[in-house]
Amino acid sequence: MELSNIKRVYFVGIGGIGMSALARYFAKRGCVVCGYDKTRTALTGQLEQEGILISFLDEEETIPVAFREKFDDTLVVYTPAIPKNSQILNFFQSKGFDLKKRSQVLGIISEGMYCVAVAGTHGKTTTSSMIAHILTDTGFGCTAFLGGITTNYNSNVLYGKNNVVVVEADEYDRSFLTLHPDVAVITSMDADHLDIYGDESHLHESFNLFAGQLKENGRLFIKDGLPIAGITYSATGNSAINAKNIRVEDGCFVFDFEDGYTTIKDLKLAMPGKHNVENATAAIGSALSLGIHPNSVKKAIASFKGVKRRFETIVKTEQHIYIDDYAHHPEELRACFDAVRQLHPDKKLTVVFQPHLFTRTRDFADEFAKVLSTADEVILLEIYPARELPIEGVTSQMLLDKITNQHKQICAKESVVELIKIKNPELTLTVGAGDIDTLIEPLKNTLTHA
Repeated sequence: MELSNIKRVYFVGIGGIGMSALARYFAKRGCVVCGYDKTRTALTGQLEQEGILISFLDEEETIPVAFREKFDDTLVVYTPAIPKNSQILNFFQSKGFDLKKRSQVLGIISEGMYCVAVAGTHGKTTTSSMIAHILTDTGFGCTAFLGGITTNYNSNVLYGKNNVVVVEADEYDRSFLTLHPDVAVITSMDADHLDIYGDESHLHESFNLFAGQLKENGRLFIKDGLPIAGITYSATGNSAINAKNIRVEDGCFVFDFEDGYTTIKDLKLAMPGKHNVENATAAIGSALSLGIHPNSVKKAIASFKGVKRRFETIVKTEQHIYIDDYAHHPEELRACFDAVRQLHPDKKLTVVFQPHLFTRTRDFADEFAKVLSTADEVILLEIYPARELPIEGVTSQMLLDKITNQHKQICAKESVVELIKIKNPELTLTVGAGDIDTLIEPLKNTLTHA
């Protein structure tokens, strides 16, 4: 399907962070855009305010007349998270519509464009957002499809006037194999999505296939230590690109960048943690490869405000600090905890964690428990199932039993705010990729006025 021929687009699962970015993009192009999602959220509310019609009933009758017959100018996009028995999904299938996944649509959009693609089991949202911000802030420009809401632009999509597109390349379901990048970044390849891949070797195989799709004379930036050949970067070793002299000054991480050709001193990054310094190092390397001046890059990094739910400070008063993060893998939790400790080494850390997926909780239970045991106090929510059905024996209680910290408990999500009000912790961290974000505003109000 040619991009120029698309006039009408229906999204089955429009409320997802990646799907909503595409919806905004096509609406910006002047297409008729509609969709379905099972839950109203702040994001779906924003889409409706932007003129996109959304139904929250999975019923065939809710599909607008314009999408009831198959036409060549009509695109239907679906997310794999939609159940196979969805009435709306089955309607489009029975009518013979050519349904496409988000990744396939990204492939259509990026075809013929200069594509910068960021992949990795974690770190890809922050890194792709940094690259998109550098290109935008410096005036170079880009279109971008991101996996989070950037604080600078309060959006997950940016609209550029040039031929450059920045995309977050998702490894789930091998989605990133629809892309053929000119510049690629691989931030991490830790075992994840084992419900899809089976084991770590098949995950690595998929990343190697992604790396193999780099266009001729393209550049591949690889986190040092990953088993793929490319331009290595790190904040710890003797890689091709390095962050050095890392320190904390006035609540910001400050570092120097070196790649053997260019040195940028005293870069200031508002996002804390050595892992984010590494993400910034990859973003800077990508930007320099496009010919952007080092001084402009330095200014852009300093003005990057981060991504919502990526180590986002919600409350910062003399009495309380509250941070929220999307971490949902043991390695992400470890990096998040390390960043918290570096910024607030003398404060007692209370963690509210919502496990995401039964399979991930089962596969990494020991690793989750080991990291969570390092917190001063742990409050576990029930497992957020997302697309999965329960697995016998895989529960939050199973995970709680493995945590060695004695200050631990399970709490129903609807009771967390009251529990935090009673405990009145000085340093609170909420983490998870499910619907734990619905607690952010209530906790903010509670801790601000406590």
